[in-house]
Amino acid sequence: MKSKNLLLILLLIFSFGALAQKNNMEKIEAGVYIPLYGTDSAAVSVDAFKIDKFPVTNREFLAFVKENPEWRKSNVKALFAEKRYLSHWKNDLELSSPELANTPVTNISWFAARKYCACQGKRLPTLDEWEYVAMADKSSPDAREKDGYNEFILGWYEKPKSFKDQVGSTYKNYWGVYDMHGLVWEWTKDFNSVIISGETRRDENNSSNLFCGSAAIGSSDLMNYAAFMRYAFRSSVKANYTIKNLGFRCAQDIKPQKINANETL
Repeated sequence: MKSKNLLLILLLIFSFGALAQKNNMEKIEAGVYIPLYGTDSAAVSVDAFKIDKFPVTNREFLAFVKENPEWRKSNVKALFAEKRYLSHWKNDLELSSPELANTPVTNISWFAARKYCACQGKRLPTLDEWEYVAMADKSSPDAREKDGYNEFILGWYEKPKSFKDQVGSTYKNYWGVYDMHGLVWEWTKDFNSVIISGETRRDENNSSNLFCGSAAIGSSDLMNYAAFMRYAFRSSVKANYTIKNLGFRCAQDIKPQKINANETL
């Protein structure tokens, strides 16, 4: 009897923990920022919105595929996810190990991430929203001119990845959001809105040289180099790609618009 009661308590803790994390969002105040591709006169306005405090976990995505069979490993269409989709799972409905439960879900396509968020009444954050939140450190909303902040990010980009760290294992930033840097890369709604290619070199935009590889590598500006790495990564992926270090989190308008959870594109 005691063992049954203990099991029940553990199940309740697991359920309440999952629910709390699923609904845990932080409000981000409106503001402006100058993106890598912009100039001093090209500040981008960001409206107030909400964003998940943590990246979506394997446990949360497992609950999603149980309710949406078309997004299971064996059922998903190649158009929406390549063959590496959820390749780190044991099968459609089992994780490879219990330790994966609270780690960020990866090997997820943009289509799958978008569908997951829609089913929660949310959406993927825009690139500008993500960058706006990610420029905060523990104490300030814009830490990009702090060497320590940029060195931390570049150090993470360089170190080998274990993909075993739990969500919330990095610092909580100014907005109360965890793991914007130091855990996994993350999908955004408009991840490919800034394309870095050879054609960019011929653009008349004065900031076009920011996208040239040699300019980025030779730059002493750690802030721009860290941002360049993110933009370069985003421009290299397609919506059906599934990558072992690419996860996501969801966002939401302060005044939520109706989202069609049945849409597939």
